[in-house]
Amino acid sequence: MPYFVIRANHRRAQRKIQALKGSKILVLGLAYKRDIDDLRESPSLTIIELLREKGAIVAYNDPFFPTVGHGRHYDLNMTCTPLDNLAQYDAVLIVTDHSSYDYRALVKQSQLVVDTRNATRHRRPNIVRC
Repeated sequence: MPYFVIRANHRRAQRKIQALKGSKILVLGLAYKRDIDDLRESPSLTIIELLREKGAIVAYNDPFFPTVGHGRHYDLNMTCTPLDNLAQYDAVLIVTDHSSYDYRALVKQSQLVVDTRNATRHRRPNIVRC
């Protein structure tokens, strides 16, 4: 899944984002499944690493993880970013669809939303579904 999301994100969002290098991307949700605090097997960790390798400036938000550090398969050392000023990001990537997120407001405030979980069921022009 992580490799598919990166390819789909890059291909479909190219019209709005010229290149991943230097793009600011916010990843929503680190947990493996919605509304839990389990990072094991989480695709978001690999997605963040792949985006970083491509030169993107990546931040994350997850209500269950104020920080994420080093694990057996990842080394992120990041702090949870608040959801204020979503317009500063070139793209918001929904990886885990926690129920605490206000998806309507998120879509309204974001330049581009890449939704991998069908969390944004209402269609808007700035949503890309994977």
